[in-house]
Amino acid sequence: MPDLPFSDDTAGRGAAVPLAVGFDLDLTLADTRAGIGAVYAALAAETGVPIDTGQVVRRIGPPLEVELGYWFQPGEVPEMAARYRAMYADIAIPATVLMPGATAALEAVRARGGRVIVVSGKNQADTERTVRYLGLEVDAVVGGLFGSDKGAALREHGAHAYIGDHTGDVDAARAASAVAVAVATGSFDSAALTAYGADVVLPDLHPFPGWLGDFAAA
Repeated sequence: MPDLPFSDDTAGRGAAVPLAVGFDLDLTLADTRAGIGAVYAALAAETGVPIDTGQVVRRIGPPLEVELGYWFQPGEVPEMAARYRAMYADIAIPATVLMPGATAALEAVRARGGRVIVVSGKNQADTERTVRYLGLEVDAVVGGLFGSDKGAALREHGAHAYIGDHTGDVDAARAASAVAVAVATGSFDSAALTAYGADVVLPDLHPFPGWLGDFAAA
């Protein structure tokens, strides 16, 4: 696990680097399954192409174009991606809810004087819309990045840890030399996330405040 000292004002320690924690969005902070499924259902109805929305929501994580590639010919993917994004705000955003423990997780970072950074594979506009709709108090929002490509954004914002539900989020933390905290709330269970090499694996965000307290005290 990376050794990343930071300041903990609540403990009266004034270290040089303020605490910053990165979070993935889909299936980490935001339950987007119903909304994403509804957009794909609308896309299927509009195009006449059968889409198994159950399969879609079980694979949430990688870029939109990857998922669309399972259902459409390569030449059709750019047009379908544009259509999906055009529908997303009206269909998916109202169907999005918080993941269990999300609010308390962000409050735990705030309570220690820390900054919260959301880095998501979802495009920038819809990442911002989702964060705003859910009322999440964050300091920075970066969309359109997946896997190790998230590392640059996490480094830019000085993230000490990155929390996500996907093996790609472990890659993101590694690329940023941050602690990889995985939550088993997406398509990968605890065993798979542990086997992939996450530093910490939690069943969901409920234990996160306790883990953060131990991390800050280390």
